[in-house]
Amino acid sequence: MKAKEFYSAGLYLRLSRDDSAMDADSGRTESISIGSQRELLRSFVRSRRDMEIYDTYVDDGYSGINFDRPGFKRMMEDVRAGKVDCIIVKDLSRFGRDYIEAGRLIQKDLPALNVRFIAVTDCFDSLTADYNETSLVLPVKNFVNDSYCRDISGKVRSHQKVKREKGEFIGAFAVYGYCKDGKDKNRLVPDSYAAQIVKNIFDWKLDGMSCAAIAGKLNGLGILSPLEYKKSKGERFATGFPTKVKAGWSSQAVKRILSNEIYTGTMVQGRREKISYKLDKCREKPKEEWIRVEGTHVPVVAREAFDSVQKLLPVDSRTSGREGKPHLFCGLLFCGDCMEPMTRRVNRYKGAEKVSFICPTRNSGLGCTRHTIPEDELRRAVLKGLQSQAALFLDESRVLSRIEGMEMDFGELSRYDQEIARLRGEEQKYLALRSGLYEDMKAGIITQEDFYSFRSIYEEQYARIQDAIGKQEEMVRALFKAGVASGIRLERFREALELTELNRDVLVAFVDRILVYEDKRICLELKNRELYSKVMMLAGYMERREAEAARAGMPAHRGRTVPTAGGMGAGKAETGDVGKTGCRETAAVPAGDIRRGEMGAAGYAVNGREAV
Repeated sequence: MKAKEFYSAGLYLRLSRDDSAMDADSGRTESISIGSQRELLRSFVRSRRDMEIYDTYVDDGYSGINFDRPGFKRMMEDVRAGKVDCIIVKDLSRFGRDYIEAGRLIQKDLPALNVRFIAVTDCFDSLTADYNETSLVLPVKNFVNDSYCRDISGKVRSHQKVKREKGEFIGAFAVYGYCKDGKDKNRLVPDSYAAQIVKNIFDWKLDGMSCAAIAGKLNGLGILSPLEYKKSKGERFATGFPTKVKAGWSSQAVKRILSNEIYTGTMVQGRREKISYKLDKCREKPKEEWIRVEGTHVPVVAREAFDSVQKLLPVDSRTSGREGKPHLFCGLLFCGDCMEPMTRRVNRYKGAEKVSFICPTRNSGLGCTRHTIPEDELRRAVLKGLQSQAALFLDESRVLSRIEGMEMDFGELSRYDQEIARLRGEEQKYLALRSGLYEDMKAGIITQEDFYSFRSIYEEQYARIQDAIGKQEEMVRALFKAGVASGIRLERFREALELTELNRDVLVAFVDRILVYEDKRICLELKNRELYSKVMMLAGYMERREAEAARAGMPAHRGRTVPTAGGMGAGKAETGDVGKTGCRETAAVPAGDIRRGEMGAAGYAVNGREAV
């Protein structure tokens, strides 16, 4: 590089957010602040007779990891325009911390433009630097600066992971419906106004409205969208989603709220991660890698309501053109054979109106039958079935009030609980399969590669079954500890018994799905099926214990107690051929013939007859 008689210097100043935080938290001197950099560089220029300041370029709050900075870009434009022929920085780290890019600019691009580069405190001047300084010292210092960034990035990620695992909120902005606690920025508290809107959105979805209909209703009511609401509160919030000049509610915005588990009081974080500390791009992480911590903040929506909405979301509904609201069975009624949502059909003739439901697959030519069932007949059958099951459950739950606080030997539980017994059998099967693999390999039946492959599969299945057994036992343990009311709200069953007409609230509270078969058989899949099964199993055991005690002339509750399934076959239904219909562990109920009695693992089971 040829020396010039006079240089037009550009002073470049940069301060990253990390440096600013260090300055505030650790009490460091002002040597890294923008003000001190400016004074240092001005003093350096004043001491030189061969240069003057053309302009000062500042990037306050920008990381040195990349060169996508407004001040730096403006400086390079002036360099290419010939207005600046000398760049002066405090040190090499202020110019940039990217080892490769900083080296390319200092050693190739700037010399090609005949631009002098000076790093004051690093004592580097490209005009006077020899080979050792340019080829050895400069790359090493840039590499150290790059390593500093990588080290800081690792420490920040580690710190953020610890905070996430503790359930502390680390986002810049709280999700719609919440705000940050004024005393603790890592804790969320409900925003009274927005939280009520979130509750309304969930209620409307439970009523059967589609996401698009909910968005239209919110816009019609003049409710501000999450983006506009944050702006109205003075928050400098920017979104990556496409918006108009004034963002309104959209079906996607509603769906994001409905599918966000944070409204149940569970902190869900770590959904995305940066590809590299040098890039701003992020990648979505698989759901199993998300960090979930329950009970970190006050829930806006009950867990039961949230779970119900998740099952309704895949079956989005349209409102009736005349009524302007969804029908009673919206999102809950399915064909029992092809599992497609059934369509509501209204036939009007001479002033009379007949409403029925049919399977839409028939019209698509995909092989299923029509499965026609009148709406009035469906209403009566479902209501009668729910009331029969509620009466049965309330009758059995009275027996369970006596088990509270009783001791139980879980080692003997598999004798009485058929579901646990089945899982124990599966557990032993995979143990036997795994233990026989080595002998099969020695005998040449399988290869060594097959041995490791099968062993991995069997161990995974064994671990899954052990986890399932633990959940089953914990469910029974919870019932023994706090009684049946701990898991099920009995008042909902009492309300169901008093109903004279089926309504949406009862359906959503009790029913997961309603399956209709060609011969008008109806299969009700109830919620909390496993819990109901355990309640019935424990009730059967208590009745059996009392009968045995009465015959022996002893108190029924003496000593240790172990629940038993009695004679009940969990998951069996006596109406129809459940195996052929595919409604496993669920009872099939003909529309004109509701039966009541034992309850299986999935919900409706029968005994005797009761006309609808």
